[in-house]
Amino acid sequence: MLNSTGELEFSKENSTEISQLASLALSHDAASGENNSAGLPEKTGYPDSVYVMAANIFQGIRIEKSPEKVLIKYGSEPLQSLSECEDESVQRSSYELAFSALKYQDILETILIDSYIFPSTTIPDHLSSLIIVMLYDFQDRKFQARLLSDNEESIAEVQEVENLLISFKTKLAAALARYRIKHDALSIYHILPETVRNQELRASTLPLYAWINTCKISPEEVYHSLKKKGYHKVKSVPHIGDKVFAVDQHCYDVLIFPSHLKNDLLNIDLFKEYKLIFQDKSRSLAVHSIKALLNMDDDILMVNTDVEILPETFINIDSKDHRLQKVKVILLLPRCSGLGVSNPVEFILNEHEDTGLLKDFSQGGTSEDKLHVLAQQQYEQLTHAMKFTKAQAVVYCTCSVYPEENEAVVKKALEFQDHGIKVQPYRLSPPVLPLCSLKEIHLSTDKFFRMEPSEITNGCFLSVLTREVRKSNKPATNPLVPTLTKNTSSSRPYERPTNFLRPRPEDKMVALKPVEIVLPPVMLPFPSPQGTRAQMPTQHFYCRWGAPKTLVSGYLPTPSLSRRGEKPKENLSSSLPRRSRPWL
Repeated sequence: MLNSTGELEFSKENSTEISQLASLALSHDAASGENNSAGLPEKTGYPDSVYVMAANIFQGIRIEKSPEKVLIKYGSEPLQSLSECEDESVQRSSYELAFSALKYQDILETILIDSYIFPSTTIPDHLSSLIIVMLYDFQDRKFQARLLSDNEESIAEVQEVENLLISFKTKLAAALARYRIKHDALSIYHILPETVRNQELRASTLPLYAWINTCKISPEEVYHSLKKKGYHKVKSVPHIGDKVFAVDQHCYDVLIFPSHLKNDLLNIDLFKEYKLIFQDKSRSLAVHSIKALLNMDDDILMVNTDVEILPETFINIDSKDHRLQKVKVILLLPRCSGLGVSNPVEFILNEHEDTGLLKDFSQGGTSEDKLHVLAQQQYEQLTHAMKFTKAQAVVYCTCSVYPEENEAVVKKALEFQDHGIKVQPYRLSPPVLPLCSLKEIHLSTDKFFRMEPSEITNGCFLSVLTREVRKSNKPATNPLVPTLTKNTSSSRPYERPTNFLRPRPEDKMVALKPVEIVLPPVMLPFPSPQGTRAQMPTQHFYCRWGAPKTLVSGYLPTPSLSRRGEKPKENLSSSLPRRSRPWL
């Protein structure tokens, strides 16, 4: 039980002062409109199970202070919950509440001390985390009572803490008001570091990204199903508005929804049956960047190292597992700081990331020591992936904005890669993704793909490594190629870094070799006083497959033999109409 020994120790004069400060606190909340700025309904509290789960999460991620700065002691044992809840909405609410309490941990502890809850009451240490998360929710509701449903199952510890907070309601409000006056802040939100405030602002406007599971349903069927549910397809998604959705510019199988539709979307069959799946956009970008590197029967090995992995737990590169025999591309999604993400709770729940990331997010950044540890782990994982001799490409993708986790890791891995094995070394290749703005073009000039955090997307980094080309000394079988090679310009042709054709055994070529498609010169007879003929210059065309059932812009077919065994027509100009002036 929680026993209070100091609730009635204040004089009438102090009580009057406290009441005035409490009124000031509530009036500031109303003026700031921080809880209802978007016309959302007033908060009524959470079920008891959410408070317990949030307290246990907070216990694992709270900021530990040095002994001389400790204000409140926390226990080490988690609270016992009624049952393990797998409901996604309960988990999301618990993580959001724990993360909010973590951001305001210093403020909440100060309020508890200043209001004389500590040490005037005898509170077991194992309930301290529960008091912190419930106090945050209590002040977020403007110290109003919680509304409980009739069929909700209660938890004794939650009821005890709630009764304690209600009995100290006036003192808590007064302590909060004094804290804000001291820091000249309209609300406790304005006391947060600027980086954290900017992150929360982006999170409030960030739309939802959902991947279409094309193994179960086609995009057209998704559009039709959403239309039946009252959703309308638009070109861009506003922050607020009707039930609308848009198709992402980079990924044709990714849909964008306004963030306020999350609960409604979770209740439709498309999401219940996993035909639409909420997913960070960076994951879809990583997949689309490697589609051009694959043949129809090639396999992808996706490595999502969302927990700390030691080198001895890596997949054995000499493994005889049949599942690894056809792997041509390794998609590496290493554990990272995630500081390019605006909404860490969604990122952790959707990507199954470590909850320890919440501590970094609450501080607005990652410490140098932790960043160094992460970068070393990422380097070891990338170099290990590059040792698979059958693989022809490795895609490295993070949700970080730190160069130490991105460019530095890739460049170091390329510099120190093993050249002793009997395969071609890796080199950097540009991802096959459309660049939709001048800013994206500028950020991708060095063959890396970057996306900075904004109001519409999280930040991410993408790098594609492919095997270097093995040059063949065997003469070409097409009789047209040698002739054209001698007639080409002396300037070095632009070389595309990725191969899209299946290697031929007789040429001993490897996959992912760039292919140059050269059109024969078109000889056109033009009348001139000297009787000479003008010649059109040789043109080079390169093909890169970007998406299924999509024609490459500007693609022109190459001349080919009409039937097997038929000799090529040597006089190409004889079938062309004569014109009085050259073609322009």
